[in-house]
Amino acid sequence: MSLLERHETFAAMHESGCFIMPNPWDLGSAKMMAALGAKALATTSSGHAFTIGKFDMGDVSRDEALAHARDIVAATPLPVNGDLENGYGDDPDTVAETIRLAAEAGLSGCSIEDTTMRHDEISYPFELAVERVKAAADAARSLDRPFIFTARADGVMLGAYDMREAIRRAQAFEKAGADAVYVPIPPSLDDIRLLCQSVSIPVNALAAGPYVKHSHAEFAACGVRRISLGSAIARATHRVIRDTVSAMIDAGDFTKLSNSVSGAEVEDFIKMGGN
Repeated sequence: MSLLERHETFAAMHESGCFIMPNPWDLGSAKMMAALGAKALATTSSGHAFTIGKFDMGDVSRDEALAHARDIVAATPLPVNGDLENGYGDDPDTVAETIRLAAEAGLSGCSIEDTTMRHDEISYPFELAVERVKAAADAARSLDRPFIFTARADGVMLGAYDMREAIRRAQAFEKAGADAVYVPIPPSLDDIRLLCQSVSIPVNALAAGPYVKHSHAEFAACGVRRISLGSAIARATHRVIRDTVSAMIDAGDFTKLSNSVSGAEVEDFIKMGGN
């Protein structure tokens, strides 16, 4: 599948139904997810940050994130969405430049947060948040091919504002030109349903934390168009590292290694999922 075909496929996936978009953090995990049947992938800012010994929320540079995105795009024949944090700058022009660079990296879309990456003011003021989305949307529209731009309202997850404000922002982001909206970890499934009813563009939901108890069908029934996993799979892997190595070091217990898969099986996945 050519890059253009990937971009067209990704755009078409947002027109109906509800699809799952898992988040690899390196080339091997991307190939495995493709081999296991994923139809699209998305980078994860925190999952990537952990692989290079850095923190999430502003510790990874734009150049590092885009280089990682290029690697994930090259790893499989699937369309890839980029988690590009807050666009790596406060001003709308920087966000627009990030969109153009994301397109050059081969991404079929990306998400931009309304988060400042600062502790003194967690989320951008409403007006600036909307200006940033408009700049990003205009940059996406200026491309000569499909590019799904997702505007994120992260303040609920971070404790900066409530669901009413998140919906106000999502509606404003839609008017500003966003192709999709994303409010990670709202209080309940009913809030996700209300968000879906409040906008006419696709809604991304995060299957992590308390939402892992809900099924694909439940998300779809709320009107969700796309389900991503953020760093959930990466952190599940990190739990295996923590538990297994702790058992070895603290108790000399190697039994947790019995849960591993064979190297041959991993190699088969890599072969099947590769580009």
